[in-house]
Amino acid sequence: MPPERPEFTSCALRSFGHSYRHHLSFLAFLLLLDGGMFSPSSPPTGLLEKVFQYIDLHQDEFVQTLKEWVAVESDSVQPVLRLRRELLRMMGLAAERLRLLGARVDSVDAGLQQLPDGQSLPIPPIILAELGDDPKKPTVCFYGHLDVQPARQEDGWVTDPHTLTEVDGKLYGRGTTDNKGPVLAWINAVSTFRALDEDLPVNVKFVIEGMEEAGSPALEELVQKEKAGFFSSVDYIVISDNLWISRRTPALTYGTRGNSYFMVEVKCRDQDFHSGTFGGILNEPMADLVALLGSLVDSSGRILIPGIYDHVAPVTEEEKRTYEAINLDLEEYRKSSQVKKFLFDTKEELLMHLWRYPSLSIHGIEGAFHEPGAKTVIPGRVIGKFSIRLVPHMNMSVVEKQVKQHLDYIFSKRNSSNQMTVSMTLGLHPWTANTRDNQYLAAKRAIKTVFGTEPDMIRDGSTIPIAKIFQDTIQKSVMMLPLGAVDDGEHSQNEKMNRWNYIEGSKLFAAFFLEMAKLH
Repeated sequence: MPPERPEFTSCALRSFGHSYRHHLSFLAFLLLLDGGMFSPSSPPTGLLEKVFQYIDLHQDEFVQTLKEWVAVESDSVQPVLRLRRELLRMMGLAAERLRLLGARVDSVDAGLQQLPDGQSLPIPPIILAELGDDPKKPTVCFYGHLDVQPARQEDGWVTDPHTLTEVDGKLYGRGTTDNKGPVLAWINAVSTFRALDEDLPVNVKFVIEGMEEAGSPALEELVQKEKAGFFSSVDYIVISDNLWISRRTPALTYGTRGNSYFMVEVKCRDQDFHSGTFGGILNEPMADLVALLGSLVDSSGRILIPGIYDHVAPVTEEEKRTYEAINLDLEEYRKSSQVKKFLFDTKEELLMHLWRYPSLSIHGIEGAFHEPGAKTVIPGRVIGKFSIRLVPHMNMSVVEKQVKQHLDYIFSKRNSSNQMTVSMTLGLHPWTANTRDNQYLAAKRAIKTVFGTEPDMIRDGSTIPIAKIFQDTIQKSVMMLPLGAVDDGEHSQNEKMNRWNYIEGSKLFAAFFLEMAKLH
């Protein structure tokens, strides 16, 4: 089995002392051996060649900076003062790095986060930075975040999650791919033009926050507030906070699903019961809840709530061709996911059900006995948690009404004496972009230049709310330009980013700047 290119290419780069000409010739040799993987369509020339050469020669410095950023435990999920201080330090490091590039940097006070116990913690400042204000150039705004999910080595990490560790070309560490690596890749591209004393082809703006993993409190309010200020000159917005669908083929993302999160509570009383004393004489809340949750989706994944599919946008023939063109080895995808069998047998069916059809997932039951051992308890009050991923053109308020009507009907058929309440606790809209916008064309050209292949045009099955917020508020083109591979493992143990993705991604952003300047 041939080695994966990310590890092989990065090893080749280091063994040849980062010589740019040797890198190109040796890469071409590897690609011949590899039997058909993509290669640059033609060697870059002029300014682009200088930019690529600089990035290759300085890649160890770029990795070292990523190591310094990964070492900051910028966990926004756990509301602990020590971690909040780490977050503030992380945002300070980023602001200082942007200032060293010559950017005008404003660290906007985001206020306090109120906790359920009455305490409050500072929300890290949101960075608004800008480089250049030439009215003849397009202004491209990049969004990223520097907070991370919790990570401890004892949870199954092979290495210390906050010590960047390189193994076979893989850079392991919390935040490498989500989202510190992509943020730094953008900064690397800007710093390369600066180091070469070359004029930036575009005006660049940054929006960098530190609370994305905790729901981005204060961000939407800031975007609204700065609509006529910081964002007034923005032409295009780029987000790099998701992954390719492949380990090898780059991608452009043009859509995400929304999300409606529901709680269904069934209550008899606040205290639990002993099953020996009360079993057989009660409508047990857990039995009611299991019946309710079991009525939501069938074994083929189809949602059983009446009317739920009525407003789903129909699949067009043009869209079908887009799915056919995506480079996805279904068997490899299954194995890497460690799943015995998917619900669908073809690439097209799987991708459409992952990206452009709604799905319903049951997440857990609060109040149920879940610890090891055998406890003969009847829970007196239980709460089931489930969510529906929304797609165009589903209406969130209609979905909420359909869910409540369905659960009311199922519960009424049980003739239970318990109380049932249903609430929607989160509602996030889906997002889609116009792939004919200039920045999608520029990104395709840049990908072709750097990677020698056309990108997979993909959607994302998850929800990235900021894309819809930017699109609706600023009303400018929003594009997702991911750098990470499908197996990077964001949010999970042993998160990584391939050195190859990180360094070639830095080149991609630089090439994107030049292509945007041409098109504008």
